[in-house]
Amino acid sequence: MDDDAVFRALADASRRQMLDRLHARNGQTLGELCQGFAMTRQAVAKHVAILEEANLVTSERQGREKLHFINPVPINAIAQRWINKFERQHLNALADLKETLEGKGRN
Repeated sequence: MDDDAVFRALADASRRQMLDRLHARNGQTLGELCQGFAMTRQAVAKHVAILEEANLVTSERQGREKLHFINPVPINAIAQRWINKFERQHLNALADLKETLEGKGRN
């Protein structure tokens, strides 16, 4: 997985909004994704292509329609690699503090 592609894709507010909309209702066509955006269909298609390149969106043909689905796996990988590791130290420190305080309270 290419973390740089994921970060680049997430850097744009319109693409984040598209992901939010797919999270709320997965399996939308390009036409449905275009609704509410002040941009051309071609511009939305380019944003979707960037999301697909980052593996944040997958698509599937159903008859004449192409449906787009969110793929949360790359976002979870980013969270595990970049966010959780920074929180882990704080959580360990809190657990140590809790043990220390509970240990002192029992004596």
